[in-house]
Amino acid sequence: MAEQEEGENAAGIDEPHKLEIPTRRVKNIMKLDKDISKVNAEALFLVASSSQLFLQFLAEKSAHAAVEKKRKTITLEHIRIATKRHRPTADFLLDSLPLPAEQNPPGDRAKSRPDKNPVPFATRSIDAFFQKTT
Repeated sequence: MAEQEEGENAAGIDEPHKLEIPTRRVKNIMKLDKDISKVNAEALFLVASSSQLFLQFLAEKSAHAAVEKKRKTITLEHIRIATKRHRPTADFLLDSLPLPAEQNPPGDRAKSRPDKNPVPFATRSIDAFFQKTT
């Protein structure tokens, strides 16, 4: 009786889930839509929570794909494999993932630098949004 499960207060009621995703950025992303002028706190919490759960799910499935390939680091290939295996995720995410780069021969180190080609348009706007500005 002295010990209670983690996440419950003295009355036995579950405490709200603590978010690891910055809600301010989620709110700013939601406001990028021209139809949205205000974001309700409950809606913000639900969108941030579902985003966090989705990212955890995708990370777990990608980790399983990496383990199957006997790798310790998750790469774009593993994320693509995890996305293809889960049909609902593949329906909306697969087209947004960049195509895998061609593998260079092991002896060709000089050409292994990434090209300075611009990233696709949809990726550029999201990446720029998450850049820290000083």
